[in-house]
Amino acid sequence: MPSPERLTTTVSTKGQIILPKAIRRSLRWEAGMRLLVESTPEGVVLKPAPVFAETRPEDVFARLAYDGAPITPEEMKAGVLAEARRRDEGR
Repeated sequence: MPSPERLTTTVSTKGQIILPKAIRRSLRWEAGMRLLVESTPEGVVLKPAPVFAETRPEDVFARLAYDGAPITPEEMKAGVLAEARRRDEGR
């Protein structure tokens, strides 16, 4: 980010502002990026909007149906290892 000098911008008649290039570059904010706008006692805070909606574990836990018999942790480990080996063969 630039030196501690203050940068200024102007609010347009449509309520738009232009963020100085030095700030956009340092934050890697590109055109079209969605931002969250938060009003605080100190001013306005802009933050990158999350790409995905917030998800809680209870929203997704046990959502995939499985009709088979339960498998053991050892069987799970063996399955993961077999898949890792299968993927590694292609390298």
